[in-house]
Amino acid sequence: MTGHFSDRARWAIVVAFAIAMAWVEAASVFYIRALVDRIEPYQPDPLPIDDALGNVELWREAATLIMIATLGVLAGRTWRRRAGYAALAFGVWDVFYYVFLRLMTGWPRTLLDWDILFLLPLPWWGPVLAPVSIALVMIVWGTLATKAGDAVTDTLWSWTLASIGIVLALAVFMIDAWRALPDGREAVLRVLPTTFNWPLFWVALLLMALPALHQVVIRRV
Repeated sequence: MTGHFSDRARWAIVVAFAIAMAWVEAASVFYIRALVDRIEPYQPDPLPIDDALGNVELWREAATLIMIATLGVLAGRTWRRRAGYAALAFGVWDVFYYVFLRLMTGWPRTLLDWDILFLLPLPWWGPVLAPVSIALVMIVWGTLATKAGDAVTDTLWSWTLASIGIVLALAVFMIDAWRALPDGREAVLRVLPTTFNWPLFWVALLLMALPALHQVVIRRV
C-alpha cells in the first residue's frame, strides 16, 4: 500500500478493510456463540464451553490484533502514520463489529448491554458503550495522525496522560476478574459484573483523548 495512493485514498482503503474485517469478526463470533448457545454474552464462563474452542478463540483474538498492526505498517510511510492507520482500523473495526452483530443476531439491544470485550490476559467486561467510545477516540486520533503531516508531533505530556488513561480503562474493565484471581481460574471465569465504574471510565477516556485534542488545537493555531 506504499505506492502512489493519496492520503485520502489510503484512509478510505484502510476503512474499507476494517469494515470488511468487522463483518468477518462478527460472523465468527456469531458462529461460535450460536454453536454453544451463547448469543447473549452476559453469562458466567466467557470462554466457549468446549476447551478446544476456547483455545481457538484466544488465538483468534491475538490474530486480530496482528492483522490490524500489519495493516497499519503497510498503509503508513512513517511510524507515526502507521500507528495512526492502525488506530483508525481498530476503531472502525470495533464500531462496525457491533453494528454487524446487531444485524446478525439482534444483539446488542442497547449500548448499555454488557459484553465480554476481550479474554487476554483476563476477561474484560463492560457495557458496549465503553469500547465504542474508545473506538471513536481512536478513529479521531488515527485520522488526524494520518492527515497532520510528519512535521506535527505529539507532546510527551499528552501521551503520558493518555497512557495513564489506558491503564485506568483496563483497570475498570478487568477489576472484577482481578479480584477473583486469587481464587483461581474457575473463579475468574465465573465472574459476572453487575456495576461499571462510569466516573472513572470517563476520566480515563478524557485522558486517552488528549493526543487527539492536542492535534485539534494545533490545527486551529
